Amino acid sequence: MSSAQHQPVLLEESLAGLAIRADGHYVDATFGRGGHSRAILQKLGPAGRLLAVDRDPQAIAASAAIDDPRFHAVHAAFADLERILAARGWPALDGLLFDLGVSSPQLDTAERGFSFRIDAPLDMRMDTTRGETAAQWIATASEQDLKEVISGYGEERFAGAIARKIVAARREQRIDTTGRLAAIVGSAVRTREPGQAPATRTFQAIRIHVNQELAQLSLALDQSLDLLAPQGRLAVIAFHSLEDRIVKRFMRAAADPSAVPEGLPLRAAEMPAPRLRLVARAQRASEAEVNRNPRARSAVLRIAERLSPREGR
Repeated sequence: MSSAQHQPVLLEESLAGLAIRADGHYVDATFGRGGHSRAILQKLGPAGRLLAVDRDPQAIAASAAIDDPRFHAVHAAFADLERILAARGWPALDGLLFDLGVSSPQLDTAERGFSFRIDAPLDMRMDTTRGETAAQWIATASEQDLKEVISGYGEERFAGAIARKIVAARREQRIDTTGRLAAIVGSAVRTREPGQAPATRTFQAIRIHVNQELAQLSLALDQSLDLLAPQGRLAVIAFHSLEDRIVKRFMRAAADPSAVPEGLPLRAAEMPAPRLRLVARAQRASEAEVNRNPRARSAVLRIAERLSPREGR
């Protein structure tokens, strides 16, 4: 494994944003290989607790290396956080961290099917124990569905041409490897930004769809408002514009809920109270961090603090 696989992105900025209390209760909602979790544990005292969640069985297997009574890991999607915490009887959280997107180990493990750089089975599931693989979805999706996913989640301007090529190619032979899909996409993409492979946007789009990543994120963010204690911190690291747009809009709406439907007859006292306070500006990795870990180049960290009902008024 490369060293980049063990480098958590925006680590110091995330820890500062979470404002970790020694006796606090925290959730790392995307354990990965545990870089953020290990750093949080170093700041917790004996009474502190950390719960890690990940939908990837390999990530949960890696969590077994952390032998610490203050730490526990759960194999689940982060959209299940409310249920998980209720089952464990946890109090309201002092901090909640999301490090979104696909991890370096997932990209670098060929058989996971996330990367087109090595020919491998076309899987793309973050949770390999359940759900439909990318190959299964591509085998049955309509041309219109293919176009909408590739355009909507990949922001790919050649989505229509790619969808037509996929439908034509699967009539001849099932598309079940990353190499075959990349070749089909490459034949449909006429131009591409310098340094970006033709299949990049299509692979991103299909991965997001197969794992329902944006829907999962929206569900988890909505739950965070009820899971965080007053002054509890929410920290989210996003790696592409679709994720970051959801996070930004969610935080801004919770911090300024005054945008009610026009003409609705509400007095000032009846206006919804803010539930979050934005903490600082969106943060990006320093040039030094990007040089150490190129994956950090596109990362954006946003932090918000849960307000008490009194503060919100």
